[in-house]
Amino acid sequence: MTGYFPFDADPRPPSFAVPSGAIDSQFHVFGPEARYASRPGATYTMPQATFAEARRMHKALHIERGVIVQATTYGMDHSALLDSLSASGGNYRGCAIGAVLNEASDAVLQTLHDAGIRGARFNFLKAVNLAPDPQKFARAVARAAELGWYIKIQPGESGILDHVALYQNLDIPVVIDHMGRPDLIQGVDGPTVCKVRDLLRRGNVWVMLSNGHKLSLTGTPWNDIVPIARSYIDAASERVIWASDWPHPLSKTQPPNDGDLMDLLFRYAGDETTARRILVDNPAHLFGF
Repeated sequence: MTGYFPFDADPRPPSFAVPSGAIDSQFHVFGPEARYASRPGATYTMPQATFAEARRMHKALHIERGVIVQATTYGMDHSALLDSLSASGGNYRGCAIGAVLNEASDAVLQTLHDAGIRGARFNFLKAVNLAPDPQKFARAVARAAELGWYIKIQPGESGILDHVALYQNLDIPVVIDHMGRPDLIQGVDGPTVCKVRDLLRRGNVWVMLSNGHKLSLTGTPWNDIVPIARSYIDAASERVIWASDWPHPLSKTQPPNDGDLMDLLFRYAGDETTARRILVDNPAHLFGF
């Protein structure tokens, strides 16, 4: 037993016209466990969520491309990610675990790059306990720059402020996951939201609109998260992307239908032009589609 809920296996189409070439900027793959075993000491495991199931979800949502992000469950073993990329027909990119930039050889990193990996994710959740120290992080950033990769930040439980000094002055692309994980009690002018907007204006920072349903304090239809997403779009609409975060890791209640989550994006965007920018133009530029 994993202790976490699986994804909704019956995704419904969104209620708006999804633009051609839509990109899911972050999702994960898990299993089958018999083929892709969790790393020893993994802090969590998830119900099976294979690449084939992800593609079925994408087809239902009219999503044509995506970015597979390495799950911390597998640590440095990128087999599930690499096999998924190999089966993708070139319509998917990958994002490695951040530690690979410190621990892997140049030859291994080149193999990852050749397979379609274009970034590395650093996880600052205390529950996962994989945050790098400043020296290792600086070395990892230098190697990412050599590869032409972006770095991705999974914020800590209390948002980005505890670790933002590590990356706020970098000159390579930086992607902040899950809207920076703001405290919605503090609203649109809370310190995390203000800091994310400040970073967006610097020109190399991107923010991912994802997990709004988890951040919301009011529940469905998640009205309290919409003004925060809108404030990011207003700050830098050309560097805002969207992700399903399928299969919704660490969900302690049943995740919403993915069609409902994509409809939430359209509420963020407000119009078809902005939705196309977030779903197609921005991620295509960032991920090199």
